[in-house]
Amino acid sequence: MTSEHLEDLQRRIAILEDENARLKSVTAVEWDSRDPLDFSAERYRTLFEKIDEGFCIIEFFDGPHGPLSDYIHIEANAAYALHAGIQNVVGQKVRDMVPDEADGWVELYRGVLVTGEPIRFERELIATGRHLALSAFRIEPAGLQQVAVLFQDVTARKRAEEALQRLNETLEARVAQALAERKVLAEIVEATDAFVQVLDTDYRWIALNGAAAREFERLFGMEPRVGDNLIDLLRDFPEQQKAAHALWQRAFSGEPFMEIAEFGDLEQRTFYEMRFNPLFSTTGELIGAYQFVYDVTERLNEQARLRTVEEALRQSQKMEAVGQLTGGIAHDFNNMLAVILSSLRLAERRMERGDFEIQEFIGGAVKGAERAATLVSRLLSFSRQQPLSPQRTDANKLLGGIADVLRRTIPENITMEFVGAGGLWSIHVDQHGLESTLLNLAVNARDAMPEGGKLTFETANAYLDDPYVAAHADITAGQYVLIAVTDTGHGMAPEVIRRAFDPFFTTKEVGLGTGLGLSQVYGFIKQSNGHVKIYSEVGVGTTVKLYFPRLADKRVTSPPAIEQEVVPIRGQGRRVLVVEDDDDVRRLTTEMLTELGFSVLSASNGHEALALAGRHPEVVLLITDVVMPGMNGRKLAEEALRRHPSLKVLFTTGYTRNAIVHNGVLDEGVELLPKPFSLESMSAKITKLLHTK
Repeated sequence: MTSEHLEDLQRRIAILEDENARLKSVTAVEWDSRDPLDFSAERYRTLFEKIDEGFCIIEFFDGPHGPLSDYIHIEANAAYALHAGIQNVVGQKVRDMVPDEADGWVELYRGVLVTGEPIRFERELIATGRHLALSAFRIEPAGLQQVAVLFQDVTARKRAEEALQRLNETLEARVAQALAERKVLAEIVEATDAFVQVLDTDYRWIALNGAAAREFERLFGMEPRVGDNLIDLLRDFPEQQKAAHALWQRAFSGEPFMEIAEFGDLEQRTFYEMRFNPLFSTTGELIGAYQFVYDVTERLNEQARLRTVEEALRQSQKMEAVGQLTGGIAHDFNNMLAVILSSLRLAERRMERGDFEIQEFIGGAVKGAERAATLVSRLLSFSRQQPLSPQRTDANKLLGGIADVLRRTIPENITMEFVGAGGLWSIHVDQHGLESTLLNLAVNARDAMPEGGKLTFETANAYLDDPYVAAHADITAGQYVLIAVTDTGHGMAPEVIRRAFDPFFTTKEVGLGTGLGLSQVYGFIKQSNGHVKIYSEVGVGTTVKLYFPRLADKRVTSPPAIEQEVVPIRGQGRRVLVVEDDDDVRRLTTEMLTELGFSVLSASNGHEALALAGRHPEVVLLITDVVMPGMNGRKLAEEALRRHPSLKVLFTTGYTRNAIVHNGVLDEGVELLPKPFSLESMSAKITKLLHTK
């Protein structure tokens, strides 16, 4: 009840008490001769009806319930029903009106009647669910045994108080939970092996855990505390001071990054992996940075030891390959020599008997010798020792010339397609060796498609740039002619691709392949100063790309578009998302985009890419590989465009454009950047995309 209500109630009670005092002055004769309820009726009734609080008079009478007997309502004003929610109470007994709670009310009223002391209290009227604020006092003279009750409905205020109480309890619980969480987080940060530091933009510590403080003291002989200045503490260590200043200044620029650096003196140099992140206020203002640091000295030492072991393993693998090579040669030569020697021995025995019908045996020996010669030729090719007769060659014409041979090699359930590029450069290559190489690849493709499929031969002019060459030490940058062979077979697992060119390595069943085919291809390409790359996905197919150096020819006057001079587009910090499952390709692509001035995010799969795109709506371009484990590039692009309709998409792939389009992996009209791609070709594609509305 508010103070205003209380004052008003006290005023009204005073009026009633004055009226009660006046009644006391009435003579006994007057009292006995008149009905008490009719005494000063007009004045009393006016007051009774005017007040807006509920008001009633209840009278005690002896009943069957003993000392706390019963009360009956003998008067009630109109406001009674408004505040109590009970109609027509005059004449009703308290016990009949609220039987379940009557004892409590009767006890209160009897106390007022017996002691004559007025009371003020709040109580819920359970029968109606209302909370009432009441005042009760005895009506004099005492012989009347009447109690007057003045009350208001305070249910709304009560419920508001209860709601406020619940809210306070909830807030207290949340505060307690937040404090508990902070305590848990503080304990975790304090218990972690990571060195955690938080600095403001003036290089003063805002916070640091015990591990960071102890490590700083170990390195520099002093224990930092919150409020200390990092640069000041390092004044006696100028080199370390300079390095720390540069790192934290970079963090204060708002850039999250990771660095590995050394700190400490010469006797206890320690390598640290430091992860920096900017720190912002609740209003978005940069107020400092925080750092998680890990001692990675042992890890780096272990990596160095691992590299040593890997080098030893590579040497072991080389010896294993040599052993496999010699074992394979010995096995095949033994078979061939057995045929030759057996044939000659049998021919010799017949001749000793005067039987000169030895043509069959001579033929067997010749076949064995021819097989041996073929084996030697393949070995020479693998070892890049085979004598070649290179000449100016048009790859389109060469493919056209052996098309019939290839078709006879390939069964009818495999569709074959030849896609020749216009303006194709000439190459300097041994034509017989190239024909054998293409036939080898066609046979492998045929064996990979036992249930049928499609085989595509394609030519193109290409440029292998410095970033690509940096990842492939056996090739030089420059202009090349590409011959790509693509099948829709069962594909090759990564471990199979790694060993595909090893001599005598084969996944075919015994008797179905020697394992020299691809090693012969590899040797021929290398001897021709070329490059070979396999792109494959299990269940999708395989593309083998053969690159031959362009033969300089002054008559070539119309180089393809890929070689046109393109001014690299400047990214101006615009955000690009690169998705590539091959770590090396992803790293090189990121470096190329950074060189072009873009801010680059990278992901190794589609799901990771979608999460990054969701956190970075400022991404303007998605560059994704087509074939990836799990979510492929096409599905990723569709989902990304559904969420971000203005996003531009550029596909990359090791498969050739025609093979991809005709195999149905990509729709027509999409922008495709074939691998390997140059900085110029990437810049041209991106320029076209970002300038397209």
